[in-house]
Formats: sequence, C-alpha cells, structure tokens
Amino acid sequence: MRYGFAIDQRTCIGCHACTVACKTEHEIPVGQFRTWVKYVDSGVYPDTTRDFGVMRCNHCTDAPCVKICPTKALFVREDGIVDFDNDRCIGCKSCMQACPYDAIYIDKDTNTAAKCNFCAHRIDEGYEPACVVVCPTHSIWVGDLSDPDSGIAKLIQANPVKVRAPEQRTGPNVFYLGAERAVLDPLAAPVDASYIYSTPDAHRAAISAHLPRDPQTMARTTLNTPHPRPWGWRVVTYLWTKGVAAGVLFLVAAAFLFDRHLGHIGTVVGPAIALAALAVTGVLLVADLKRPERFFYLLTKPNPHSWLFLGAVALGAFGAMALLWLAVGAIGENEDPGYDNVLNALSVPAMLAAVAAAGYTAFLFHQAEGRDLWQSRMLFPHLLVQAGMVGAGALALLTPSREVRPEGDAFIVRCLVVATVLHIAFAIVEFYGGHDSKQASAAARLVTAGPYAPLFRGSLALALLAAGLAAFSWDGEHLGLAVAAGVAVQIALLGYETAFVRAGQDVPLS
Repeated sequence: MRYGFAIDQRTCIGCHACTVACKTEHEIPVGQFRTWVKYVDSGVYPDTTRDFGVMRCNHCTDAPCVKICPTKALFVREDGIVDFDNDRCIGCKSCMQACPYDAIYIDKDTNTAAKCNFCAHRIDEGYEPACVVVCPTHSIWVGDLSDPDSGIAKLIQANPVKVRAPEQRTGPNVFYLGAERAVLDPLAAPVDASYIYSTPDAHRAAISAHLPRDPQTMARTTLNTPHPRPWGWRVVTYLWTKGVAAGVLFLVAAAFLFDRHLGHIGTVVGPAIALAALAVTGVLLVADLKRPERFFYLLTKPNPHSWLFLGAVALGAFGAMALLWLAVGAIGENEDPGYDNVLNALSVPAMLAAVAAAGYTAFLFHQAEGRDLWQSRMLFPHLLVQAGMVGAGALALLTPSREVRPEGDAFIVRCLVVATVLHIAFAIVEFYGGHDSKQASAAARLVTAGPYAPLFRGSLALALLAAGLAAFSWDGEHLGLAVAAGVAVQIALLGYETAFVRAGQDVPLS
C-alpha cells in the first residue's frame, strides 16, 4: 500500500477550505500551516491571470526528512504515510533543511517539528483526511497509489500530472493535475512586493528582489506562508568553533608526528584550546535546539543513518582524544621525560579524530537535500582546509611565546598561509564555478552579486590580507604579523560562513 494525494488544480477555486479544515483538525497555531494555498499572478494589469497551488508534505517514497532526523521522530508507516512523533523530537530543525518542499515547521505550542501527516489518525479509523472531506469541488483525491483500481490511480493514469521538485528524486506522492509551472517552481514566481491579503515576511521580500523574474510571464507569488531560516548565528558560530577545535588538535598532533615540537603549547595549551572550543561548540548546538532538555535523545533514541547523530559520535570521540592528549601531555611533561613517545603514538589517531570532527558536517549538509548550495562535492575538503586555517590562526596567537622553537613557529605560520590560500581558492571555485541545479546557482548569485556580496568579498579580502601578513613570518620571524593574521582569519571565516549558511536557506522552496 502506498497512500498519496492527487490535487486537481483545474477545479481548485482557492477557497482555503482545506487550510481551515487542517488547522481545525490539528489545532495548528495562528500563522502556521500544514497545508496552504499559494497564489501566483502572471501578466500585467489588465491582462493578468491567477493560478492556485495547494502546498503540503509530499509523503516522499525516499523521504530525506526521515534520513536526517537524529531521533527517528519522523518515520514512514507501512502504508507510505510520513508521520512524526512529537515525543521524540528535539527541535533540531534538520528536517526543515532536508525537505525540498518547505513542508515542515516548528510548532509554536510544542516547539517540535510538525507537518501534514495525511490525517493518519483518521486514516486508521477508515476516514478520509479533513481537507478531502471539506473540499467543495472535489479537487483533492486520496487513495492507494499502488492499487491500479483505486480512484486516484485511475485519475493519475488518465491525465498528465506533475510533481514538485522532481530533480530532487525523493519520489513525491502528491501529484498535480493542470498546475502551472510557476505555481510548482518557486524560482519561476518570486514573491511580489505585496501579497493580496497581507505583506510577505521582510526576509522573503528582500531576497525576492535578487531572484530572476520571467520577463514574458512576469509571474509573481501573491500569497504564500512565511518560511524563516531554520538555522542562524548559532550554526554559523558552531562551524567556526568546531573548526578551531579540530584544526588545533590536528596541527599539534602533526607537529609531534613530523618532529616540529611546540613545547608546552603542543602538550597542554593546544589540546586545552581544542577542548574549550569543543565545549563552546556543544553549548551552541544544544542551545539551538527547540527542545534542549531533550538533547540526550541523540544517544538514547538514535537514528544511526542521521549525520546529526553520527556527528555527535564524532565530536564525542574527538573530545575523548583531545582529553587523552591533554592528560598524557600534562602528566608526562612533569613526571616522564619519555612522554613524547606516547604522544607520537597518539598523533595519527588524534589527527583522524580531528578530520572526522571537522568534516562530518559535509555529510550532514549533504543530507539537507532542500539546500542545494550545501551539496557541493568540495565541501568536505573545504571544511578540512577551514579547520586548518582557523586552527593555525589560533596557534599563531601563541607563537611569540618562548615555549615554541623557531621550527615550530615556522610550521604554524606555513600551515596558516597554505590553508588560508586554499580556503580562498575553494571559495572562488565553489561560488563562481558551475552548479548542478538552478537553486544552487540562485543561492550562489545571492553571495556573489546579491545581498551577501560585500560580506563574501570582504571575508575573502581579509583572508588574503591574513595570508600576506603571515607570509612575512614564513621562517618564524616577525611573529607580530602572524598574530595579526591569526586574528584576521577567525573574522574572515565567520563572515564567509554567515554568507554560506544564510544564502543556502534563502532560496524559496515553495
């Protein structure tokens, strides 16, 4: 059995009865919707047309929200309905990033994820969903898509149908009859300056001005629901602090492995910095949850396929390795003159733990299938380079210390220069190179020629300046310049990540 919807936009009159019935059935808070009617106007007055589109969860056969949910709060029933369990949700908002249809929101009353669940409680009792019952024109069909004799299967077989975002290959089970492309493709109809019944949220209206508009149809969205960015400054800052933690431990371990000893900084101060940055990372991640008191569900109710869970494991392993390095360094430095042999043995495991901590976010972002900008194949190596840049920058602040030998100073500075130059190169290729989808291209344009262009260019210019300053300290001299470069790369990465994280979420999905 595979339940699905068919929505006949040829007969839909845009009355919002489905929206009202849904809100009443599920007691949805004001301003939030599980199903809603989108309006798209085309042409120039008086030669204008208006088309409707009923938007909702697509109950995908290969649902990305289910894959990314770290606690199995979202799941696929045996009948194909994608349902959710409020009692397991931690409010991480990752499902909102994974959904290519903007169908999931955080309920204001429960602070947990919510969406259309096909009125599963009614289905279980043999009733149709509330929206189907109230539709005055019988424009909403439901049934078993796998049964060729069902009404919905016959309707789909007898008529041409479309689905939303077919390029995402999620297997959507909501089919549209007679829907205009501008209704189903959000990039084909940017938000108008004003809605017919209200004003669009300021964020969406501001971004709309930077999206291309069809000069022939002049299609524009004149009614929709607000869709704010799920992830904000905490996620941006987490990318930075995690990079510092991973980069510092990787470099102190590499220094031991390649006999570029950093003295007390390599044995105690470096791992202590890594642990402190990791602690801040953990605080940021928990604070960003809508239900932070449930953070431990990551371990007690885990989804082993979610990179949010696997990332928590990676961070935990990294923390254990950093703590072990600190303990061996602190104890051995005072009591065992041969302690550095132990640290040499720990170098490769520590470096691997740092790579996992720095790079797992690439796989997490890859599961965020609704954000095409984040699907870059270069994201994993770029994250490693960024960790090396800010990790070396953090250690560069300590280079004037007499604890570090000249060869250690040179090692840190050279890593800083190389990683910073590579970061700039990756950024240029990622944003100015080709993209696999028009959504990713639109997001990249927001960064290179849109509202984030000053921030993006400024962050790269600052990174380039930092690389130039640090280059003067290439041989371990003029370390004051290396200190300045170490500060500059931290600011540069925060600026870059702000543009990257925001622009990825700014392209409309509904």
